[in-house]
This record gives sequence, structure tokens and C-alpha cells, in this order.
Amino acid sequence: MQNGNSALVHRWLLDLLICPDCSGEIPLAVNSGNWEGERLEEGVLGCAGCGGTWPVRNSVPRFVPEEQDYAGGFGFQWQRWRLTQIDRLNGTTLTTDRLLTDTGWDRDWIAGRLIFDGGAGAGRFSDALAVMGARVVSLDMSIAIDACCETTRVHGDAVQCIQASLYAIPLRSAAFDAVHCAGVIQHTPEPERTMRAMPRLLKPGAPLGYNFYERTWSRRLQLLRAGFRLFTPYMSQRALLKLCEAMVVPLFPFSRLVSRLRFVRFGLRFLPICASHQLELSRDQQFEWTLLDTFDWYNPRYDQPQRHRRAAEILDEEGMGDIVSGPGIVRAHQQSPARPTC
Repeated sequence: MQNGNSALVHRWLLDLLICPDCSGEIPLAVNSGNWEGERLEEGVLGCAGCGGTWPVRNSVPRFVPEEQDYAGGFGFQWQRWRLTQIDRLNGTTLTTDRLLTDTGWDRDWIAGRLIFDGGAGAGRFSDALAVMGARVVSLDMSIAIDACCETTRVHGDAVQCIQASLYAIPLRSAAFDAVHCAGVIQHTPEPERTMRAMPRLLKPGAPLGYNFYERTWSRRLQLLRAGFRLFTPYMSQRALLKLCEAMVVPLFPFSRLVSRLRFVRFGLRFLPICASHQLELSRDQQFEWTLLDTFDWYNPRYDQPQRHRRAAEILDEEGMGDIVSGPGIVRAHQQSPARPTC
């Protein structure tokens, strides 16, 4: 499936792009660029309304100045673990199963749909969606989007990547058949604003699925984690990786043993590591996932768990319907023409 053009920006993505700064959804034009047929490799996008310009670099339209990238640490994280959670490479269906369970979508329904994946990281869910036959627009604020672009290259034009903020999504309203956002909302500066930003992308009747950290009483008891997070978001990524390795290496054998003991495994959440012991994973994979998830605990600048009932209220306020929520998830459908967000 891989070919020389597979990472380039395709015309169908360019047709969806709008100015992130202007009201009225002004489409962007290609001011200059290197074209290969219907695909753009490098170039400059421009808005006729405000005169703003944005580069296309390494086949990714980029709408985030480096100084605004509060999520920069995720770039290191997803370059380091780019392939770890990709189902077609790790021999499991963990990502696909989680996506289908969280969203309630049917695998056959996904095929042929245009789906927005907000906060795509290394492309874990974007890749799974593409495997199931979807066309995907993957957005991430950090340079993790380059990892996503590389990960999903095998799918050719089916996955298109943009580097942009969820607070200024440069995509047309009412253009998507579905919206997916997993593991991202709690790591943004204003989670409620984040949840309000994506419904406008949906066509009438289209579904949305959010996954996030749930605010629970047990989280308040994770004192070791909370203590480390007083300083870990301010460490360099390489120093943080060494700290995580120093915790995971000695504690992993213990956590793996405890994970097999039904009546005491609850205690794993009080360790300073995020133990990942899914049975589908080999021992080495469990170690790598535990190291990744532990780094993901301590790396983000923002860590703001949400209550699913409040998430449901937010989507109701945004005009969504058929709302279903549970710990860490909320699902809904767009009921009317999407309303613009500020």
C-alpha cells in the first residue's frame, strides 16, 4: 500500500481547510507550493480575508506557532513510542476495541466515513479508523503530528494530518460524518471549551465520541502521583524519561504479579507508575506500555479530569442530542446545523 505520494497533502483536505482566524469560514488558497498531481508536499496557504499565511511543511499544514505549543512534550512522547499502540503492528486489537466500545460505532458503519480525530498523537486511533475503511483528518497541536503522519503513511491519502489547536480548528463546519477525541480533553487548558469546539464539525445526525479522565474519589488518593506531578511537567522530556524508567524498572515485576491477584489489584492505582497489564500483551509489551503510560501521567502540563455528567450537559448546551455518558466517556449526535463556536 505504501507509495511515494502517500504522505502528501491531498486535494480533498485542502478543500476542507478554512482560515482559523477569520469569521465566516473563509477557504484557504495555495499561494505557492510543490504539487504532484492532486497532492501538495510543501507550500504556503493563504487567506484572502485577513492576509494570514500558514506553511505546509513535511506534508503537514501547520497553524501553530512554536511559542504557542503548550503540548510540546507530547511531541517527544509520541516520537519515542510512535508504534507501540498501533494494532496492526503490535498484534492486538486493543485500540480498535477501545474505540468501538467508547464510541458505540459499528465497524461496518465506519467504512467510507469522513472522521475527525482530535488530538491524534502518534495516530493510534487514526490508524485504526483507516484500517476499518474511514477517511480521517488527524489534528494535533504538537509535533506529534509528524509521528502520526509517518505512522499512517501506509494508508495513502486516507489519512490527512494537520497541526492546529482545538481552539481554532481550521476545518469547515458540518463537513464530517463523525468526531472522535480520546485521551486529550483533560490535557487542554480549558477542557469545557475543548468539548464545545468540535460539535460544529459534524453533519446533522452525525455522532461524536469523547473519552477523558473521569474525576473520581480514588484519584484523590493517588498521593504519590500527585506529589511527583508538582514538578514533573517542568522537567525536560529526557530527564522525565529517566525518572520514569527509575520507577518502572523496579516496580514493574511487582505490579505484574499483583495484577493477577483479583482482590488486591485495586491497589495498583496507588503506585507511582501506571501499570498496564492487558492479557493480550506480552511481558515486554506490558513493560513498554507501562513505561509509556507512566510518562503520559507525568508529562502533560495540564491534567484536569472531568465529570461525565458535566460533559453531557455541555454537549446538550451545544445542541447535541441522543446523549449517553458514563465514567470517562460521552457520546452524542448532532441534531441540527452546527452552530459556530467563538
